[in-house]
Amino acid sequence: DGRERPVEDPVTGGAPSPDRLFVLPSPEELARAAAGRIWGIVRERIAALARAGKEAPRIRVALSGGETPRHALEILSQEPYRVSFPWEAVHFYQVDERWVPPGEPLSNRRMLREALLSRAPVPPSNFHPVDTSRPRPEDGAKRYEEMLRDDFRAPVGGYPRFDAILLGIGRDGHTASLFPGAPDTATPGSWVAVATGGDPPVPRVTLTLPVLCAAARVVFLASGREKAEALRGVLSGDPGLPASRVVPARGTVVFLADAQAAALAMRKGRGSR
Repeated sequence: DGRERPVEDPVTGGAPSPDRLFVLPSPEELARAAAGRIWGIVRERIAALARAGKEAPRIRVALSGGETPRHALEILSQEPYRVSFPWEAVHFYQVDERWVPPGEPLSNRRMLREALLSRAPVPPSNFHPVDTSRPRPEDGAKRYEEMLRDDFRAPVGGYPRFDAILLGIGRDGHTASLFPGAPDTATPGSWVAVATGGDPPVPRVTLTLPVLCAAARVVFLASGREKAEALRGVLSGDPGLPASRVVPARGTVVFLADAQAAALAMRKGRGSR
């Protein structure tokens, strides 16, 4: 019926499962489903922490840039979410950032500020951006990782466990700033790395693949006909596409797509829920 279903139970790792594809009729419905999913994940996590006796929960959500996440975040900043979302408890982080000043149109930080931070009552201390004012991308990556290590302390498994990570899929199958064929510049055990790629191919700072795979919940968004081939490849587990390698070992991954982005995947017999 095109409606996005509730959050699923955790599963162990493996290839991305095609039955985790949820198809929405339009980009507008996709954005609404994405906002609702973020809200649902946060609500469930707060309830779980309350049952465990934690009265001051700290929920960590990492957000990607791009037009599809922008629309979802704009909806999240509006009613009915604006009054019901626990803004004081949720801390927002960047999945990746282009090495440009924060006021530039290419800046993901600028997008997040325009779509969410300037619209919703997010406490300023609850947003943790990549600092692009430092001399080099390597300096920014180091500082961002230091901040994360301060925040997450000593995580089980050696990597921070975000409660949710919102990711996009590029038409080339990239996600975050992890691009097909690009050399892996991350040192073993690192949480943040410098990368180059995309259009334009500017230096970037990005969370590493192990960090994405350590998340409790990963939500991929795909919108538009130009994403159809990439989404089909990711769902089929093409190892050459970075997005297909994001498989949480102790969490879940779901794919939310509009009808155009899901067209080729649906032809292969992958149904929607």
